[in-house]
Amino acid sequence: SQYIKKFINETWLERYGSALPRKTLTLLWSVIVSVYCVGGVIGCLCSGYLTAKFGKKKCLLLNDVILITATLHTGFSRRAKSFEMILVGRFLEGIGAGIHVNAHVQYAGEISPKKLRGFVNVTATVFLALGKTVARILGLRYLLGTEDMWNVLLSFSGLVAFIQLLFLPFFPESPPYLLLQKEDKAGCL
Repeated sequence: SQYIKKFINETWLERYGSALPRKTLTLLWSVIVSVYCVGGVIGCLCSGYLTAKFGKKKCLLLNDVILITATLHTGFSRRAKSFEMILVGRFLEGIGAGIHVNAHVQYAGEISPKKLRGFVNVTATVFLALGKTVARILGLRYLLGTEDMWNVLLSFSGLVAFIQLLFLPFFPESPPYLLLQKEDKAGCL
């Protein structure tokens, strides 16, 4: 957090020629942190409509594009000297996380064999916890938690979205979507 606060302060100083007041810096930092949650709520609220309208697979592919866009914003914010890009990136990441939490578990459960559905749905939670652990480890001071690498750390989730974007097209669409929305009984089998 101190690196991002320093970045905000340096950017402000470079733009306007004066230091940012401490209360304003704290407010900006608070907005950067909380805008992720606002995006998450919006993503959760939109996920039901999006998955029903476009199917879970297409929704997840669109979500990957949103997440890659978000991580590009956070990743290039330092080069562009724009802390506003961090705000936009965090907001988009929140939307992506909100959509993903709902759509991924449903999609994984629907395309998995009947005998493995419970196991597959549990693995989503396990991998979520594993992802948080990996992020904590990568955030250590001697890895990516440095003044030079904090923007790379914030962008790391884009790598996972990119991998999913590459491989998800080879997976089937969920049978309930094919049956209820597309009326494709043969595609469900």
